[in-house]
Amino acid sequence: MGENFTFRQMVGSLRKAIQAFPDKRIGKNLTYSIEDAGLGAFSVFFTQCASFLANQRAMEETKGKSNAQTLFQIDQIPSDNHIRYLLDTVSPSLIFPVFDKALAELSDSGHLNEFHIFNGDLLIPLDVTWYFSSKKIHCDSCSTITHEDGTITYYHCVLTPVIAAPGQNKVIPLIPEFIVPQDGHNKQDCENAAAKRWIQNYGKKYSVMGVTISGDDLYCKQPICLELLDKGFNYILVCKPGSHKALYKWVELLEEGIDRHTVTLRRWNGRFQEIYTYKYANHVPLRDSEDALWVNWFELCVSTEAGKILYKNAFATNHNITDKNVEALTVCGRTHWKVENENNNVFQTSTKVSFYGLFFWTVSISHNSLSVRMLWF
Repeated sequence: MGENFTFRQMVGSLRKAIQAFPDKRIGKNLTYSIEDAGLGAFSVFFTQCASFLANQRAMEETKGKSNAQTLFQIDQIPSDNHIRYLLDTVSPSLIFPVFDKALAELSDSGHLNEFHIFNGDLLIPLDVTWYFSSKKIHCDSCSTITHEDGTITYYHCVLTPVIAAPGQNKVIPLIPEFIVPQDGHNKQDCENAAAKRWIQNYGKKYSVMGVTISGDDLYCKQPICLELLDKGFNYILVCKPGSHKALYKWVELLEEGIDRHTVTLRRWNGRFQEIYTYKYANHVPLRDSEDALWVNWFELCVSTEAGKILYKNAFATNHNITDKNVEALTVCGRTHWKVENENNNVFQTSTKVSFYGLFFWTVSISHNSLSVRMLWF
């Protein structure tokens, strides 16, 4: 981040957000402040060490000072039980301002420039990850899966939007959308509904920056595509033949070289030649209906010279496709894996429900700010 935005200031922003947390305690049982509990949970996620606070308490007893105090400005180091007691009922939305603060600092200091894709947009992949599951432990906010043998899996999951870019080994986490039972709805909450809520709630905030949304085939449905366009987003979404039969029938009928185009490239991967075959067609219907949304379709097939297919996938987009940009569009579509590799795999190591899971994104932002600060100074 910028020269004037340090890790300590990042922790200060987090502390300010934590100060708004409700404290359910009454009387004189106030040994640990709500700020110490919040920053304590943050420190565990930041260090990725479950025993961090216990080690810090031992250090404080032997040396009179600890890294928890120095790095995270924790006055009194709470125990795990104190943290759970104080934070389990805290609404995740109270920490959302930290995301906005970090993103604003990245933007103001020019570091978002490193994340612009071929057309100048920022790329925001959407994905969902589980961060808790059990066949015994559950709460009213759990989603459920009933298995054939009658057993039930209870789980929590969350939509995890991030800013990513081809060639970048970091992602910038944005405000998430939790998949939990919604007031006034009898059906179980789902990934598509969460995506629609996120687009509706935050679309105007992010789309003004110039954004292309990417995601898997689950999002490549007309209602979500229309919602994205309405909020000012572009999109690149996986588009599988099995779920878009009308589109693929249309593509098959197009005349090669006129309405359907092919671009072939050869690349050496260090061991053998790979053949990259790009196909694309502009202005095809997303579904079989009179009100179908017209989209642009492209496909990449990577194969050996002997014809063995190494990778194949296809996408729908509102970007106009040409011979010159089809490769860049495909790279952006394939960047979707970064959400899982850079964000969600770490997040899945967390087992706390409710407030704790949200700390992961704050940790990711802070790790990003710390690494940039080190480069900056």
